[in-house]
Amino acid sequence: MSEPFQNPFASSHSLDTNPFDDPTPKQLAHDDSRFEELSRREQNLERRERELNQRAEHIRTHGRNNWPPFYPLVYHAISEEIPDASRPLITRLYQLWLVLLGTLIINMVACIFLLVAGSSDGGKDLGASIGYVFIIAPLSFLLWYRPIYNGYMKEQALYYYFYFFFGGFHLLFSVYMIIGIPSTGSGGLIQTIQMYAQGHWVAGIFCTIATVGWTVQGLGSAFYYRQIWNHHTAAGHSMDKAKAELASHGAKAYFTRG
Repeated sequence: MSEPFQNPFASSHSLDTNPFDDPTPKQLAHDDSRFEELSRREQNLERRERELNQRAEHIRTHGRNNWPPFYPLVYHAISEEIPDASRPLITRLYQLWLVLLGTLIINMVACIFLLVAGSSDGGKDLGASIGYVFIIAPLSFLLWYRPIYNGYMKEQALYYYFYFFFGGFHLLFSVYMIIGIPSTGSGGLIQTIQMYAQGHWVAGIFCTIATVGWTVQGLGSAFYYRQIWNHHTAAGHSMDKAKAELASHGAKAYFTRG
C-alpha cells in the first residue's frame, strides 16, 4: 500500500543526470552505428534504383536482346530457350563458335608476324586475315550457329537446312584454313612449316596455335554436324516440310522469336 503522504507527482526516475550534459562515448558510438546503418540502407536503395533504371533503359532500347553484351542485337539464352536434352549440344556449338572467334584473332596476329618475318605474301595474308575477323565472325554466328540454335528451340525443318547449307561451307573453309596456303590469309600448316624452316620462331609459334585452333573447331564442327544430321533425320524433318514453313512464314520465321 502506498504511503498516505506520498507525492503522486513525484518522478520515479532519477534526476541525477543532466540532460544538457555532453553525450558519453557509449552514446556517441551508438549514434555513429545508427548513422552508418542508415547510410548503408540509403546506399542500397540508391543502388537498386540505379539497377532498375538501367534495366528499364536497356529494355526500352534493346527489348529483351542481350547478345552481344556490348551492343545487344539478339536474345541468346541457352538455359531458357533450348530443351534440357539439347542444351549440352548447343552449349558445345556455342563454345566452338567462341573457339572460332579466338582462332580468327590469333590467325590475324600470326599473319602480322608473317609480314614482319619478310614473307613475300605477308601483306596479302594480313589483309585477308583482318577481313576474316570482321566478316567470318559475324556471318558464322548468323548463318550456321543461329539457325541451329533456333532449330533446336522451335524444331522447324527450315532452320536445320539453313544450318546444313552454311555449316557445310564452314567445314570446307576450316579445311582450307588448316592447310595454310600462302597469300590466303591463313597461318595454317604450310605457313607454319615455312616459318620454322626459315628460323622465324615467333611467327611459327603463332601459326602453330592458329593451326591447332582451326583443327579443333573444324573437327568439333564435323562431329556435331553428323550428330545434328542424325537428329534431323530421326525427327522426320524433310525438304518439303522446310518449303512449307518458308511459304507459311517467309523470312519472318528466321528473324523472329515466335
